Amino acid sequence: MLLLASAAAGAQQPSTATPLPEAPVPVAEKIDGSITGTVKDVTGATVPGAKIQLVTSTSAERTTTSNDSGGFTFNAIAPGPFTLIITEQGLEPLNISGHMKAAEAYTVPEISMRIATTTQSVDAITVPELAELEIKQEEQQRVLAIVPNFFVSYNWRAQPLTSKQKFELGFHAVLDPTHFAFSAIGAGIEQASDRFPGYDCHPPANGVCWSAFGKRYGASLADSTTGTLLRGSIMPSIFHQDPRYFYKGTGTFKSRALYAMSTAVRARGDNGHWQISSGILAGFAAGGLSNIYYAPSDRHGAGLTFENGALDIVGVAVGHLLQEFIYKHVTPGLVHAQVTDAPAQ
Repeated sequence: MLLLASAAAGAQQPSTATPLPEAPVPVAEKIDGSITGTVKDVTGATVPGAKIQLVTSTSAERTTTSNDSGGFTFNAIAPGPFTLIITEQGLEPLNISGHMKAAEAYTVPEISMRIATTTQSVDAITVPELAELEIKQEEQQRVLAIVPNFFVSYNWRAQPLTSKQKFELGFHAVLDPTHFAFSAIGAGIEQASDRFPGYDCHPPANGVCWSAFGKRYGASLADSTTGTLLRGSIMPSIFHQDPRYFYKGTGTFKSRALYAMSTAVRARGDNGHWQISSGILAGFAAGGLSNIYYAPSDRHGAGLTFENGALDIVGVAVGHLLQEFIYKHVTPGLVHAQVTDAPAQ
């Protein structure tokens, strides 16, 4: 009995054991960030009531106005490129592009609006419409004011192109008068060096085989046309890649040279990430098509296809080196506001 009573008394005493802590509740990783800024004019005075539109590739357009102190804020911004379009009556519209990191509190460094020379009205603009404005500028780019230089963007934060815009850029290039002129020059060089002798006349009339020149011209024009459309329009549309060269403009000579050459085999995807370039496939496809219209004696099957495809890659690498170091400096009409270099790496 005594033992039972003692056991019962012990059971009634409160426990002195330390309770286990509750398991922590998992917190979802925060990826959304914010964008803040202050709108000012060129005198440094704040601009209240300005309209600020946020354009991203991941969400619908959003609009706000600057407060009495010229400030504004956008919250819940997903990572990725963005553009702010700022308008106010009597001032020139201003576009500012940037790139949001996950959970970043991004502060726009400087917003200085100039007085407009004429009254302007800017409506809401979508990502494709903003991209259309950018390629209209690119379609005016000509080296030495003559040679088309359409497939290059000097804005590192340029908006991705739609398939329609990729074809627009491609057809703008192949229908340019200089495209026909350069094909004729190439055919003349081939005629003089007797390249592709399968086109030759036997014997040539009056010492000049004009039919051979015409065939060489047709082949040269077909080569450049199929190459441009495959590399600049068709393959980028299928694989969702940007066909343009994005000017880097920063870093050492070596880093810029390596970047330029690497873009012969890699391309920026429409999602902003680097990918294996569909231009490689375009080069070999163009080489394969050339077997259709070259003279039978000048066709070498797979050999000609791989030769043309490899030469295309080398040609693109050399062309991009010229883009990085030469063409920008001999392309008139580029203003500082249109040139947005790559971030330092």
